[in-house]
Amino acid sequence: MQIFMARRGRNALGRPFATGRRLAPVAVPLCAAVYILAQLSLGDGAAAAGWADRAPSLPASIRMTQPTLGVALITKNAALRLDECLRAVAFADEIVVVDSGSTDRTVEIARAHGARVLTHTDWPGFGPQKNRALDALGTTWVLSIDADEIVTPELAVSIAGVLAAPAADVYAVDRLSAFCGHWVRHSGWYPDWIPRLFKRGAARFSDDLVHERLVFESPAKRLEGKLMHHSYEDFETVLRKLDAYSTAGAQQRHAAGQRGSFGKAVARGAWAFARTYFLRRGFLDGRAGFMIAMFNAETVYYRFLKLAQLGREGASGR
Repeated sequence: MQIFMARRGRNALGRPFATGRRLAPVAVPLCAAVYILAQLSLGDGAAAAGWADRAPSLPASIRMTQPTLGVALITKNAALRLDECLRAVAFADEIVVVDSGSTDRTVEIARAHGARVLTHTDWPGFGPQKNRALDALGTTWVLSIDADEIVTPELAVSIAGVLAAPAADVYAVDRLSAFCGHWVRHSGWYPDWIPRLFKRGAARFSDDLVHERLVFESPAKRLEGKLMHHSYEDFETVLRKLDAYSTAGAQQRHAAGQRGSFGKAVARGAWAFARTYFLRRGFLDGRAGFMIAMFNAETVYYRFLKLAQLGREGASGR
């Protein structure tokens, strides 16, 4: 990537530069890092929830222009964190939001950040919906995030470095998730290296209704900096997702020819709790770890009960 200074002035270090002076590709991530870190207050008291208040907005001289970066999101009633999410990726060249028919301020917030909003209310599942967002982008690189995820300034600097000198086609980010206000570092939730940055055409999401995964062939490299994930804001969200995930999981298994029963529901639910709380050391996360174990157990329990119901309805021709 070659970067040209637009006019005479001073660079991020306060030194004068001349019109048309070319920066070497290796200098781009360094310039981005210096500029971002010079503007941020990284004191020990910084709250994790306020990352977007320190989100980088790169000047034109070091903005990622070639190759280009697009951000892809899917949303439905995601107004709570969307503003913070989009402010944290203001350095991107393009933002595409595929909305499923929000009734809150989601679309308004997205457009206020310059995002292109596409509405698709026919819900095909998380994987296919995310692929719609990917297909709508025209950039050479894609960053796929959720509306409740915040890119930290450190991660933004890493992304700038990749675009300046890519060493792989796919990159994984270090995601740290919160459960009802508690950052979770065990319970099978962390470490959570998840592929999210990739060259256009190098990866696509699976067609799964829920718990979709990014499918790619080449090995993924890891990026420095965290992606902060506010996955479950409150207990209302927990219960809503429990119902949605158990239903989608049952439908997916029913389509694959699997069958459920009360016995399977009890046994699989109990195992889900034991695996989360004991084997994955959820007890080290305190009350949050216990609640996550219960959430996993109930999700699995109701998934197999709903799967059994789908089997009965299919047998009766309903």
